[in-house]
Parts: sequence; structure tokens; C-alpha cells
Amino acid sequence: MFTYEIERLFSPSECAEIIRLSQSNGQNTVGLVGGKLQGDVRRAKISWLDDEGSGAWVMNRIMSAVAKANREAFDFDITEFKERLQVAVYDENDEGHYDWHSDVGNGPIAQFRKVTVVTQLSGVADYEGGSLEINMGSSVVTANRAQGNAMLFASFMLHRVVPVSKGTRYSLTCWSHGPRFR
Repeated sequence: MFTYEIERLFSPSECAEIIRLSQSNGQNTVGLVGGKLQGDVRRAKISWLDDEGSGAWVMNRIMSAVAKANREAFDFDITEFKERLQVAVYDENDEGHYDWHSDVGNGPIAQFRKVTVVTQLSGVADYEGGSLEINMGSSVVTANRAQGNAMLFASFMLHRVVPVSKGTRYSLTCWSHGPRFR
């Protein structure tokens, strides 16, 4: 199994606090790995949470979720979390989206990604479009949009966020790491 869903990983009030923490750090328009802007591939703003300070409670919850999912579904060799927590903002004003991509790459950290965790921070009524879709080969799985739910999947899987057509979608992303897949 290459996907795993956790309902209510965070409560609505915790989701609001994560968004608040992300806004206090400032948000930047983001490109792809290496910082290259490609609006046809990705339109979003991101910020990084301090996972050892004000966001430590968020990281602790994510680490517990990954440990459980890895025991029950993935059985990957996960050894650490090399990257901070990322909050992405997809807004209707720029048709925020992220086209099909994999989270495993040639970068010095991306090559070690094992499990991607995407948690829905916005409420269902806060936006339209913006669904997280995961390509399963012969089918596409759409992540549950319920606020606080997390979708975990193997980082090598193709996935995307379809364009937001109304409102704003906030999501929290984190990656676990270990020896490269072979």
C-alpha cells in the first residue's frame, strides 16, 4: 500500500493556529526545487514553521503519525526528518495549483524523501477546486478535504493540487527521510 489517511490529525483550532504560525513567518512565492519559478507548473506561496520552537508540537504530531503509518502501511527505512514543516497557500487570485510531480528528486535532500505528509488546514467551505490527487497508475485517488485530515503517501508517487477556483486552500506538508530508494 502506498497511501494512508489519518482523520482529524489536527483539530480545527489547531489548524487555525498552524496557519497563524505560518503567517507570522511570512510567505514567499515559490517555484520548484532549486528556486526556479515556473507558474505553469506551480503557483503557490509557502512558509516554513520552526519545528523546534513554536511549531514543535506540530512536528511531534507529524512524527507520531508517520511512525504509525510506516508500521501499518509502508515499512520503509525511515531514519529522520531533514526538512522543516511547510505551509502552502493556494489562492483563487492566481489559480493556485501544483501540476503532476514527485517529491523525490536529485537534490541533496529530496533524494532521501520516503513518505510525504499533506494535512488539510482549510475548512471544506473555504475554497473550491484545489484537490490533492495521487496517481495510483491505473486510477487517481483524491484526498479527503476534511479539515485536519492528513494523507500520507510514498514520496515517489506522482501527485498534484488542481487549481483553486474560489477561496484559499492552506495545507501543511512534511517529508520523512531515509536511505535512497533502490
